[in-house]
Amino acid sequence: MSYKSLCAVKGVTANGVKEGKFGLALIRASGTAAGVFTANLAKAAPIELMRKQIKKGLLDAIIANSGCANAYTGTRGYEDALTMTEYAGSALGVDSASVGVASTGVIGRYLDMPLIRRQCADVALNLTSTPVAEDRTVRAIMTTDIRPKHALVEREDFTIGAIAKGSGMIAPNMGTMIAFICTDATIDAKSLKEALRLATTRTFNRVVVDGDMSTNDIALCIATGESGKVKPGEFSDALETCCRSLAQQIAADGEGASKLLEVTVRGAPKETAAAKVARVVIESPLVKTAVYGEDPNWGRVIAAAGRAGVKFDPNAVSLWISDGKNKYPLVKSGEIIADLTKAKAAMHGDKVIFVLDLGAGKEEATAWGCDLTEKYVEINGKYTT
Repeated sequence: MSYKSLCAVKGVTANGVKEGKFGLALIRASGTAAGVFTANLAKAAPIELMRKQIKKGLLDAIIANSGCANAYTGTRGYEDALTMTEYAGSALGVDSASVGVASTGVIGRYLDMPLIRRQCADVALNLTSTPVAEDRTVRAIMTTDIRPKHALVEREDFTIGAIAKGSGMIAPNMGTMIAFICTDATIDAKSLKEALRLATTRTFNRVVVDGDMSTNDIALCIATGESGKVKPGEFSDALETCCRSLAQQIAADGEGASKLLEVTVRGAPKETAAAKVARVVIESPLVKTAVYGEDPNWGRVIAAAGRAGVKFDPNAVSLWISDGKNKYPLVKSGEIIADLTKAKAAMHGDKVIFVLDLGAGKEEATAWGCDLTEKYVEINGKYTT
């Protein structure tokens, strides 16, 4: 089913193509821009290039390919990433230095540049703002994703639309994900950068599927300015809402996943501390396998929280489990009150939520992940073959 989010933004057109494992997407949008990137030391060539090009705070287009990550490819890889921007610039009639570039796929392989050049030329001929064009665009960047990911936030004076890919090699400090976000708000580059940084901290950086950090993670945001000026705070809240939707979709689509896992940590001394505990719980293989097996072994949640490096009194914590509709207490101020029958029933659906109160402050944070299934091993055991 086609959906319109990115292409619902004024001033945005897009298109894409997928041929087997190899896809290419183009997005045409001009305006102030900001980006966030993987914290992995082994950054892919397009990441190294974009870290330089985004400093101008302006973009006119984005080109992205799937099937080859163009990572760990040295000087040749960097030159290929630069050539991709030149292909897009020539096809769209814009300066290549104002073209964003991203790649996703297998690490340690060189790009098929003749294929990319042909795909770019073909895709550029049919950029539109239709739902079909957006569907082609998001599918062009998918790899092991099962479902395309879209998000749309509409406010009275502006709109934010986005697409993303990501389902495996997901860990904090961005996971194997690509997100392209556009808004028609009028906002300066400095404010846009700060809003994207904050939104990323509270959403993309709190998604854990498997604990592996990618070489290619990138989120780019372009503001076309075709609507009126916005208040930075109002825009920041809307952008966080948009990114949270994408983050939850990525977590739910984790490789081999059957359940979305959500962990909210309350009562922490700082938001960063709450986020740290939540991520450790989300990442725990023992928690993830228990969720998959619908085993109410909630002690694993407490154990994971205890090794997060955040100080709290284990005898003062409270813990609940929920399926999104019904919420059941497991521990209250250190006292075990779990009804294991109800706890197990809360794990039968496609979403499992734990709420943990540390009793050590007033701050909170939420992280998202998924269960760990046999399918994850199957997918990643044969990824390149």
